[in-house]
Amino acid sequence: MSVIEKVAVIGLDCAEPALVFDQWVDHLPNIKRLMERGTYGELTSSMPPITVPAWSCMTASKDPGTLGIYGFRNRGDRSYDKLMIATSLAVKEPRLWDILGAAGKDSIVVGVPGTFPITKQVKGCLITSFLTPNTRDPKITWTSPPGLHVEINKLVGEYMVDTPGFRTDKKAELLGQIYEMTKRRFKTVRYLINQKPWDMFFMVEMGTDRIHHGFWSCMDETHHAHVPGNEFKDSIFEYYKYIDDEIGQTLECMDLDKTAVWIVSDHGAKSMVGGFLFNQWLINEGFLSFKEPVQPKQKFNVKDVDWSKTTAWGEGGYYGRLFINVEGREPNGQVSQSEYESFRDALAAKIEAAVDHNGVLMGNKCYKPEEIYKTVNRIAPDLVVIFGELRWRSVGVVGADSVYTFENDTGPDDANHAQQGMYICSHPSLPARGRVDGPTLYDVAPSILTQLGMPVPSDMRGVPLG
Repeated sequence: MSVIEKVAVIGLDCAEPALVFDQWVDHLPNIKRLMERGTYGELTSSMPPITVPAWSCMTASKDPGTLGIYGFRNRGDRSYDKLMIATSLAVKEPRLWDILGAAGKDSIVVGVPGTFPITKQVKGCLITSFLTPNTRDPKITWTSPPGLHVEINKLVGEYMVDTPGFRTDKKAELLGQIYEMTKRRFKTVRYLINQKPWDMFFMVEMGTDRIHHGFWSCMDETHHAHVPGNEFKDSIFEYYKYIDDEIGQTLECMDLDKTAVWIVSDHGAKSMVGGFLFNQWLINEGFLSFKEPVQPKQKFNVKDVDWSKTTAWGEGGYYGRLFINVEGREPNGQVSQSEYESFRDALAAKIEAAVDHNGVLMGNKCYKPEEIYKTVNRIAPDLVVIFGELRWRSVGVVGADSVYTFENDTGPDDANHAQQGMYICSHPSLPARGRVDGPTLYDVAPSILTQLGMPVPSDMRGVPLG
């Protein structure tokens, strides 16, 4: 792979390859131009395919087990009630900008999940991600160097790390927030590209994720919540065209004869059929018991569980995490060490045999962490559970007659994540290869290092793309 002077990465969280490559490519002239000049295709995400940990998996080329980050929230220890949000404090592996900085190269990093709080100053500059509490509190540092926030606020006003709340029925308000966030982010990155030294630029825009979750049913006529003729039916399409224009303006700030350009997503998107009440199912199957009778639509709380009669419990989200109450491992474990594997296998088989609301096999899949990760650090789930090929999400409430729901427990949400994200790589000195499916997000970091003439660390999971 030929060495060039700079690498620019535009990350679009949750961008869906079928929309970009198949349905709307002719309406996205700047993205199409990069596709024609380079190589593009589906990019297999991490397991699980979620924002946290996927972007850290991509930028470190390490899997969730090696990172010890299995989701947005992770068990802090073997107790039942210590769940911790995976901030930058959980990321112990070096990421691209750490490696480049150690070699004396400058990076511009904007909005990459897993960068708040700032634990050390980067060589170059950094603006933190959507987990930043807010950018108004003077006690919160969200830029590196710390004084950079003065320049950014002067440039765009209040910098938006995220939309205030994307799970809402106030669609017009949400749409306006997404556009405003995206406009301010791209204005900021163009300023940084033009004003600051850099060898690598890496940004992530969250608007693509937020608009999918908020408006997928408006677009998708097959979605159970679709309303024909609704006023937001073209919202996602129009936003993709807007993103393409922002990308075009950003590329104009670069010398494309000396810069490799990437567009990547951490995972894709797909229609969400509904929610599977994981813990209610575990109750029904006799694995989970409560101290008192559960109330209708009761939020799952470990404090309500009778651990002396419980062998397994679950955590919700876009995928499921199954934990087994193991004797000698959990405080009040009920499954003996000698029975652990057979119990886990039997439970996995039962989950995979579950049917949907129509009595049709859901297509659930259970993964053992030690079989899919190079190593397993911190407290991993005993099973990583994908419900209905990611068409169903895991819902945490209990106290229902049915284990199926079509109302999300955390607010309106139309879409789930898809295992296949997307990538485009346009390199000025390499021939266009067209569509090449098959790379994984672990291949991005070693490819970028190679493009910049840097050695690839031997412990990276991915390989440079040819």
